[in-house]
Amino acid sequence: QVQLVESGGGLVQPGGSLRLSCAASGSTFRISAMGWYRQAPGKQRELVATITSGGSTNYADSVWDRFTISRDNAKNTVYLQMNSLKPEDTAVYYCNAERRPYNYWGQGTQVTVSS
Repeated sequence: QVQLVESGGGLVQPGGSLRLSCAASGSTFRISAMGWYRQAPGKQRELVATITSGGSTNYADSVWDRFTISRDNAKNTVYLQMNSLKPEDTAVYYCNAERRPYNYWGQGTQVTVSS
């Protein structure tokens, strides 16, 4: 089992920045990709960004030039630096860890972008 705990969400004005963190614990060996997904009210959960254990990254088209995903393998922690936030970024952000054949999810952290 892998437990994921997110932190760093909150309320921010348009154009502002937030940094999300997700710490993994438990059976963290052989975790391959980690990532962030988000779900806005009335919408399906969507990919935001992923990063492999080797550092390869993948971003949604809507965030690639504003968000940066990073990972500290020694701390089993993944980060999401979010800059130039827009109201449409408002959602619950979920951390994900892939440890084949399973996927693990955090409880989610709310990000609200509003003036």
